[in-house]
This record gives sequence, C-alpha cells and structure tokens, in this order.
Amino acid sequence: MPVESWTQPTVPDLPFVAALPQVYDTAAGELVTLEPGAEGAGLYVCGITPYDATHMGHAATYLTFDTLNRALRAAGHTVRFVQNVTDVDEPLLERAERDGVHWEDLAAGEIDLFRRDMVALRMIAPDAYVGAVEGIPSDVAAVEQLLASGRAYTVPADGVAEGATDVYLDLAQVPTFGEVSGWTREEMLGAFAERGGDPDREGKRDPLDPLLWRAHREGEPHWEGGTLGDGRPGWHIECTTIARDHLGTPFLVQGGGDDLVFPHHEMSAAQSRGLTDDAFARHYVHQAMVGLDGEKMSKSKGNLVLVSRLRETGEDPRAIRLAMLSQHYRTAWSWTDQHLADAQQRLGRWLEAAATTRARGPETATTAGDEECGEGDSVARDLASTIAHDLDTPGALSLVDRWTEAVLEGTGAQQAGALAEGPTVLCVVDALLGVDLEA
Repeated sequence: MPVESWTQPTVPDLPFVAALPQVYDTAAGELVTLEPGAEGAGLYVCGITPYDATHMGHAATYLTFDTLNRALRAAGHTVRFVQNVTDVDEPLLERAERDGVHWEDLAAGEIDLFRRDMVALRMIAPDAYVGAVEGIPSDVAAVEQLLASGRAYTVPADGVAEGATDVYLDLAQVPTFGEVSGWTREEMLGAFAERGGDPDREGKRDPLDPLLWRAHREGEPHWEGGTLGDGRPGWHIECTTIARDHLGTPFLVQGGGDDLVFPHHEMSAAQSRGLTDDAFARHYVHQAMVGLDGEKMSKSKGNLVLVSRLRETGEDPRAIRLAMLSQHYRTAWSWTDQHLADAQQRLGRWLEAAATTRARGPETATTAGDEECGEGDSVARDLASTIAHDLDTPGALSLVDRWTEAVLEGTGAQQAGALAEGPTVLCVVDALLGVDLEA
C-alpha cells in the first residue's frame, strides 16, 4: 500500500524574486549556487526508518531542506520534492521483534506520528512520499539490469535454499565511486560496518561492495524478485530507484544528515552510475549532527529529544522550529533546554510586534496568512538575501529581532518605518522561515 504524505502548509508568494540560494556542496567541497534547469528543481531528501519517533536530529535535517525548498521557490523555481521512508530494514525488524509487534504495524504507527510532527512544524510535504516496499519492483528491475551488464554479481546465500544468492554491486566497475564523500579507502572501511555494511562477508569481491538484493531467510519478510528469487532489497538501492523514478537523473540536490554521506549517499550514487553512467545528483547537501549533552542524538543511544513529546507537553511548534532555526545547518550542536527557552522568548516578542503591526490600521492589515505579500521592503529583501546565502537562518532571525525591536521600542521615524514594513516582513517570515505569526 502506498505511503501517504501529509497536509501542505500555506506558503505565501513573495512580492519579489529572491536570489538563487547558495549552499555547501559536500562533493564539491565549496559553496555553490543552485541553478535549476528548465525542468525545475529536483530535491530528494532521505527519510526516516520508522521504528521510533521523530527526534530533534531528524527534525533539524528536514527543517534544513524545508528552508532550501522555500528558498528555491522564492527564487522563482518550481520544486519537485521527493522523500522516501525505509519501511522495511534491519533496525525496524529488530525493534518489532524486541517489542513483540508486527513490523508493518510498528512502521505504520511511527509513520503516522512522523506525519503529525511534520504538520505541526509546518514542513512542506513531499510531492512524492514513497515507501521502500512500494519501490521494490523498481529495485528488482535495477538489480537485474546491473547483473546483466556485469556490474553486479551473486554470492551464495548462507542458511537458505540451495542455489539462492545475494547480489552485490561490483564497485570496481564504477570508476566514479568516492565522488560524493571524497573519503579515503581507509576512512570508508573504518565506517562501513558500523553504518550497515558487511565488509567481512565471505565471497564479496571487495569489502566495500554494497548489498543490492538479499535472498529470503526464514522469518524475514520477502517479496517476489523475478530472476533474483524471493528476497528484499538492500538499503541503498531503494533511494537510487525512487529518486530515478520520481525525479530522473541528474536531479538538483540530494540531501540528508551528514551521517549519510558515506555509505548511503556514496552507494546510491554509485548504483545509479552503474545503471546509466549519468550523474545521480548535481549537488549533495548535508545537515550536521544534533546532539544531547555532548553526544550524537540517536535511537541506538536512547538520548532522544522527541518532537512529539515536546508537543504533548504543550510546547508551541513555532518555538521548536525557531530553536532549530537558531543554529546553522553546517554546524554540529547539542540541544539544551535553553535553546527552547530562548526560542519561546523570541516567539513572544515576534508575536507582540506582529500584533502591534496589525493594530496600527488598514495600511498594515496584510498578514502572513495571505497568499501574497505586499510590496517588497528593505527588511524583507535583506531577510531573503540572508537565507539565500548558505541558508543563514541564525542571521535571518537576527534581522527579524532587529525589526521587532524597532516596532516595540523604536521612536519616531524608526518605528514608523518598521511598522510600514511590517506586513511584508510578517509575510516573508512565514514564506521563508515557516513561522506564521498570527496570534
């Protein structure tokens, strides 16, 4: 059954065309200006494995690419946004077994919770939200093609019916391997096993070769695999085929957390090269890790700050969003209660300034909920320019803070100017930062 996306938030149109966004391209090792082609901007962001609730590391990643999505739209481009959900994989199966629930039920519940979190945080919904299970027919076709071309090979599967085989990509046949991460072989080998790889698997031609198809083992979910036999796809091939099916290649941006640079994004790109020799994505953009008390926040460590739990305690999702926007996407940081407290205070001040703006008469009656902003003003344009420069959300928040101070504490011409710009500022805050300042 197809995975359902979530309800789209309203995103106001800007009264001006913003600059094309610049972002840091991991593969290029430098800032690049994103220049979509005539077909628009294809954005693929790796989604969750639904065995636990959305934590702040997830949310920060999806907020970064929500901001990028908004910036591309503000620059006048149509964005086609695609996201997967890994609704069958080892961590999900292991958690389901531990908790004594069916893996499909666990996945369905966590996907539903994730959707509710995304709606609360006003994240733009994917145009195609695709489950790994839904994409299996494309995976089978891709693996069969790689085998036929000699760029994949089989390894006898252990503990299964005689003749059953697992399938691996032959990285020796993909000379561009390494183009995404730029890592040395030693660095790759050091991380491969702890990030889902099987470097010690007997029969592989190279320890780094990624699994494409896993033959059916007793007790594991499986699907009909054509000439591959019953089984299920490896982790990386699902994103390769979903992106190719729904965006074509090369698409504009592959995104995700920086823990996906290797092996996931490296392998996804290598598999796509193996299929057609075309580049997979033109640019690779990554969100730095979010920690707690100095450690990476992760499900395996159990040190999670959950979006849903914060919402259950009555925290305003706008404050949660502002807490994350206060940190730059390329800088690793650790969540603290102070981040949320600061965001709550900031939101309160912004709401007060918004109310003051709306109260000053019909000339300031436009609100952020309208479909279009009013005339462009200098603060609004500065805000858009700041976002366009490497998604500088901390700088953008500072600009809104200064406008807020002018509205609430300024005098004379300074306050009058800030009030006059208010409607457009509120609209751009909604359009680019995703924060609706309606009371």
